[in-house]
Amino acid sequence: MTPAEPFGARLYRAMRERGPLCVGIDPHPQLLHAWGMDDDPPGLERFALTAVESLAGQLAVLKPQSAFFERHGSRGVAVLERVVATARSAGALVLMDAKRGDIGSTVQAYADAYVDPASPLCADAVTATPYLGFESLRSLLDTALAHGNGVFVVTLTSNPEGPEVQSARTSSGRTVAGTMFDHVRRANAGWSPMGSVGCVVGATIGATDEDLDVGGPLLAPGLDTQGGTPQDVARIFRGAARYVLPSTSRGVLRAGPDPAALRESASRTSEACRAVLPRD
Repeated sequence: MTPAEPFGARLYRAMRERGPLCVGIDPHPQLLHAWGMDDDPPGLERFALTAVESLAGQLAVLKPQSAFFERHGSRGVAVLERVVATARSAGALVLMDAKRGDIGSTVQAYADAYVDPASPLCADAVTATPYLGFESLRSLLDTALAHGNGVFVVTLTSNPEGPEVQSARTSSGRTVAGTMFDHVRRANAGWSPMGSVGCVVGATIGATDEDLDVGGPLLAPGLDTQGGTPQDVARIFRGAARYVLPSTSRGVLRAGPDPAALRESASRTSEACRAVLPRD
């Protein structure tokens, strides 16, 4: 069997062809109601598939937030499976925002669910939490890479609780976040045009002294509704900005449910990001 093209290469190409924007498919109850839909599985399905069918043909990445589907039980997970399939069939890469993290056979089970093509939930990449130790994610990383998929490691977030872990110092004197950046940098060594292991770094962190160039993609959530701007992203990431995938959800989705309005909103945000983020 021919090996799958690595996620990093696929993402690199998609960002240059379709622009450096990721839109989250986040079916918040408030958004469902704003679109005139009920907060139930049928409303969830109409909301999610309207968003995906409107946007998947033009964007590099769509990022369904699994929790908002899981809250509806098995019927919600069935909708999530359709979201993944519909987005990928239209040419968008799918980043499953699941933020999973565990050890041993459990993290392998997460890998089987989210980055193994045998699963109906298999995405092109998944977010993961490394704070049981980076190597606790080893089977997830290995499974993803073996199938040409990727992992985004939650590293430096802007939530107020984050610094008590991320800014803490290890016995070596490095911050915990800095240690995670080092691990990801090593995982991407030798891969071109970029590696398949990314980091999640908030677009609203303000500033950081950490070296953000890890040789792989950098998901930057927080555009628009959370206060981040494309200019903030360019300033925070500096020399690593060519790897950045800025992300928004409500900033685009609040334009719905009209498909044309959704596409126009995404196009405006994407062009604003293109204007300030350098590309090779």
